[in-house]
Amino acid sequence: MKKIIMFLMAAFMLSVIPATAQELSKSEKKSMKAKVKEYKKQGWQIFGSTNTIDLALEKHMIKMQSEDAIEVPGTASSFKSKNVGKQMALNSAMTYYASMMDSEIKGKVVSDMQGDGEFSETEFEKFYAAFKRSVQTTIKDELKESFSIIRDKGNGTYEMQSFYIVDKKAASKARMRAIEQAAKESVAAQIYAKGIEKYLNE
Repeated sequence: MKKIIMFLMAAFMLSVIPATAQELSKSEKKSMKAKVKEYKKQGWQIFGSTNTIDLALEKHMIKMQSEDAIEVPGTASSFKSKNVGKQMALNSAMTYYASMMDSEIKGKVVSDMQGDGEFSETEFEKFYAAFKRSVQTTIKDELKESFSIIRDKGNGTYEMQSFYIVDKKAASKARMRAIEQAAKESVAAQIYAKGIEKYLNE
């Protein structure tokens, strides 16, 4: 009798756990099914996972429900070795992330600093290039692969799409580490670093 009561209590506890955070809305499910249909029609298959494309995409969309989640795609257009393709897609995602903020940050910081007598557009461009390189390197550890798909191009090569998720807070810390790295190059770089750091903290 005691075991039955404990079982019923456990069943009740499980029944009251909210499922909303683990489910897609009707419109999201419709969107997911349309995307899966498109992938399959185009010949894409899941890569490096025992999940189906359907399940992988569903899990990905559930993860993206978090306000702190940023989707970062990566692509590899032509390769023979699947391991090489995987690395190409990761490199593509790192470059994509670094470019996401490029024009917005650069424009804002340059605008704020142009009246400063110590500002040099040429030196700033050198610093910013170093900053972007550092972002690509530091963000690598924060990119969490969600799923990858691959298809045969029919000429002995493949192409791949990989989808990563990065947490906004982790990404912010990675950018700060990138600023610190880039600022080591010169005294002028330290001035520009403060300008970017101020913008990112706003």
